Amino acid sequence: MAAASRCLLLRASVPAPASTPTDAAKSLASIATSSGATSRALSAAVYPTSARRLRPPPLRASSEGGSPEPELAVLLEVEGVLADVYRFGNRQAFNVAFQNLGLDCANWTEPIYADLVRKSSGDEERMLVLFFDRIGWPTSLPTSEKGSFTKSVLREKLKALEELSASDGLPLRPGVEKFIDDALSKGVPVAILATYGRNGEKISRSIVEKLGPERTSKINIVGKEEVERSLYGQLVLGEGVASSLDEQLIREAQKAASAEKQRIAEEVASLLKLNVDINTASESSEKIITTLRAGSEYAGCDVQNCILVAGSQPSVLAAERIGMPCIVVRSSLTARAEFHSAKAIMDGFGDTDLTISKLLSVGTEATKWVAVTLDCS
Repeated sequence: MAAASRCLLLRASVPAPASTPTDAAKSLASIATSSGATSRALSAAVYPTSARRLRPPPLRASSEGGSPEPELAVLLEVEGVLADVYRFGNRQAFNVAFQNLGLDCANWTEPIYADLVRKSSGDEERMLVLFFDRIGWPTSLPTSEKGSFTKSVLREKLKALEELSASDGLPLRPGVEKFIDDALSKGVPVAILATYGRNGEKISRSIVEKLGPERTSKINIVGKEEVERSLYGQLVLGEGVASSLDEQLIREAQKAASAEKQRIAEEVASLLKLNVDINTASESSEKIITTLRAGSEYAGCDVQNCILVAGSQPSVLAAERIGMPCIVVRSSLTARAEFHSAKAIMDGFGDTDLTISKLLSVGTEATKWVAVTLDCS
């Protein structure tokens, strides 16, 4: 408890009308999980007469006229891919937060941070609990306020990371700029997914700006607003679609199914003394899937012709669900992780790691595999 005594806390495609809720739920599931669904099929759908028209899909080339669609497109995540936020951002931001809160006993070196990440699977709130359980909590902090204390540290950490992400202290990964330039020079569309990073879209966009205005003017940056404007986003999120009886049935059926799955899971888990939350995981997965589909629209390619360069397991699993080939670029957070459904795993960008030539080679074989799978299903 000697350390604790020094740690002083200073104030400082659209389905046909469904006749039953069951049919409605099946129709909705067919949109969310079908890997063959394309923007052309969605745009050809007939909207309810009572609905105001959806805005057209953005940047989608027509196959009947104008420029042909590209054979492949590249979708890039931000955290862990464009920049190793976990190595050059999170640890430093935590230390700034500790200083700002007057926690002079708290300082995370790289070994301490790596150990906490490993033991908590990257859960930042859990990292704080493990750390202060080890060295002692602030002496002035009541036990009942530990939860609010960790949340205050996380808020301060996020502020520090926002400032750091806009500075030179958080660099882009070596080789990623050349990778994007090579893709553009070969006519491969590039979309950057800024929506679902752990630290929020503001930080993701600050990192994207490091690519420079000339480069970013040639790529598609897909954030929350872009997802909502996409055709798939409008259908899933309800933007621009009137609330008809059929849509209400779909929503009610979906809620009922989720509630029943949660109830059954909790009954089983109670026997095993576990906690489960199906709905949260499902919502997170659906958010990633919606972003991936929106990204494919902005890139002008069908889902199975886009290659996701990912840095996290949830993204890899979401891409697998919709039939999007995926390549993983490891970061300090995922150095030892396994990605069984990824088509390839790289340590970075450059000649010995991921280049656009290697990606196109992997992507061509992957899209052939997806096509064969769809034909056989």
